Amino acid sequence: MAAPVVDLPELRERTHVFADRREAGEVLARMLAGTVDADAVVVAIPAGGVPVGAALAAALGLPLDVAVVSKITLPWNTEAGYGAVAFDGRVALNEPLVRMSGLTPAEVEAGIRATREKVERRVRRLRGGEAAPDVAGREVIAVDDGLASGLTMQLAVEALRAAGARRIVVAVPTAHPEALARIARVADAVYCANVRSGPPFAVAEAYRRWYDVPEEEAAALLGR
Repeated sequence: MAAPVVDLPELRERTHVFADRREAGEVLARMLAGTVDADAVVVAIPAGGVPVGAALAAALGLPLDVAVVSKITLPWNTEAGYGAVAFDGRVALNEPLVRMSGLTPAEVEAGIRATREKVERRVRRLRGGEAAPDVAGREVIAVDDGLASGLTMQLAVEALRAAGARRIVVAVPTAHPEALARIARVADAVYCANVRSGPPFAVAEAYRRWYDVPEEEAAALLGR
C-alpha cells in the first residue's frame, strides 16, 4: 500500500515559491510539526539537502545527520542522472533511461565507479568515515532539496531501512508527481510543499535563489 502524500494545495504548480533552501526547510517543519517522534532524526541527502534538513531540524529541535547517496550523472549533462549509489554500496539504475541515452556498458560502469568514489569521499568528509547514520529503531525524516525522478531518494530510503530505521518519513520542498508516487511505494509517509508536473521539471525552479551547495557548506552545517 502506498504511503500518504501531504502537500500544500496553495503551492501546487507554482515556481519560485521559496527564497532559498533554508526557507524551504522551515516550510517543511511547519508541515511536520506535531507529527514526528521526539527522538526522531533528520537525515539529509548531501549536498543540496543539507541546508533544507538543517533548517527543518533546528525548527523541530531534532538532531541532523546525512545519508550519503549520489546520483550517477550523464556524461554530457551533470544535472540529469541515470542512477544512484548509496552509502552502503547499493546501486540503482534507471534502465529505460540508460537504453534511451545510448550509453555503453563501459560508460555505465565508469559512471558507477566515479559515483562510488564521490560517495566514499563524502562519507569521509561529512561523516568522519562512518558510512551509515545511526538510525536503528528510530523514526527518520529523510530530506532533500527536491525530487525530479525520485530514484536517489528511493535508494536512500532502501539503505536507511536496511540500516534499521523503524519508520521513514520523506520530506522535500518540491517534487514531480511521478517521483512522489515512486517514493510513496517505499516510505511510510511523504510530505512535499510544492508539487509541480511537467515536462519540463527542474528542482531549481522552486527557488528564487539557487546554487550548487559546496561540500564545505554542508560540512559546516553538520559541525564537521
